[in-house]
Amino acid sequence: MTSATTIVNAKVFDGTRSRAWTSVRFADGVITACSPTSAAEEGDDVVDAGGGTVLPGLIDAHVHLVPGALAQSLTFGVTTVLDMFSKPDLVANAKEQAGSRANVADLRSSGVGATAPDGHPSLMYAPIPTVTAPDQAERFVADRIAEGSDYLKVISGVGGLWPSLDSDTINALVTAAHARGLVVVAHVSSTAGLDQVVSAGVDVVAHIPVDAVLDQALVDRIAAAGIAVGPTLATIENTLGGQGDAAVVADPRLADALGDAWVRRLTSDTSGWSGRAMPPYSRAEDNVRRLADAGVTLLAGTDAPNPGTVFGASLHRELELLVRCGLSPTQALTAATAEPARVFGLADRGRVAVGRRADLVLVSGDPLADITATRAIDRIWRTGTSCDRRAFVASDAETAQLTAFDAQVAKTVAAVRERRSTFGS
Repeated sequence: MTSATTIVNAKVFDGTRSRAWTSVRFADGVITACSPTSAAEEGDDVVDAGGGTVLPGLIDAHVHLVPGALAQSLTFGVTTVLDMFSKPDLVANAKEQAGSRANVADLRSSGVGATAPDGHPSLMYAPIPTVTAPDQAERFVADRIAEGSDYLKVISGVGGLWPSLDSDTINALVTAAHARGLVVVAHVSSTAGLDQVVSAGVDVVAHIPVDAVLDQALVDRIAAAGIAVGPTLATIENTLGGQGDAAVVADPRLADALGDAWVRRLTSDTSGWSGRAMPPYSRAEDNVRRLADAGVTLLAGTDAPNPGTVFGASLHRELELLVRCGLSPTQALTAATAEPARVFGLADRGRVAVGRRADLVLVSGDPLADITATRAIDRIWRTGTSCDRRAFVASDAETAQLTAFDAQVAKTVAAVRERRSTFGS
């Protein structure tokens, strides 16, 4: 049996609200006590929080794997990532790492999502299996389960640049996935696509459309159906000409743990997303605000490694952007802890409570008063094991990640440019 750790003199956010506790104790990777007084027992490793705040380990509800993603995510307090489209071999390797090591984030994945031939994002991931008709849905879902997928991703290309699945096929995929007990996540790139997947009965929508203002009737349907939305504002901000990458680098609480190589990349980002008329980023925030006002469940996710984002660090930017949309800091933190755990059935995490995993982050300051205080990380524990925040920078894992990241970005940008040249600007 390993020794226990007890945090004392802390504020505690339990994943949904602030608690009167000042102490959290954990042993063997599990929280054993939460107390308004010191829970320390003889022999415990006692950590004085000095008035700082204990949070559940953060969950990034939208990433795409590259080598090193799990290690870098953990550096910034992200103890679980939800991968939203990666090929089976990469997923299997990452899951092996997550299952055997405490110095990387844990992982769940959709594996390969369902898309039409030449549909998004096949240009970045080809060759991949695709779907052309409703009668292929059950086999597609069964194959993804056999490969180890934890939930199903479907791609609605309606209103986008790529070929799209038709509504009957999306409906069949949702039915097949639900019959097998899978959560269904739908990528959308337009308000028409959002309408399509809401009608199909998906559980989660990835991305907030910006081609038009969301119709209130559609917003009300989303709320009534209990569909969660992960806006991925951190990526949309950069895509629409914002300066989210610069904002990450400008905050020393994030930049200090990034390392020089990542700071240079984010400072000199020339990803090439410009070149055609784009809607204003303010529309993204306006649409998220409409969802929040209607009581729609929102999930914090970055869509890393899209240009201008970085694993882990960009989730803190996402939290800030959600607050700018009208969420309270408490609601934003819940969107990165308890809510993704609930939506994706991760009953052992996302909360500070007895019996839950000891995935914990200690920050100096109070993020319930200032959401950017999540960036002032003092300690991170993943299943009770303390994380060395300096281990990733300048490591072999970082070198492999940067190589893979640059290749992925180049492939993504080339695919977008090719599609735009084919269909015009």
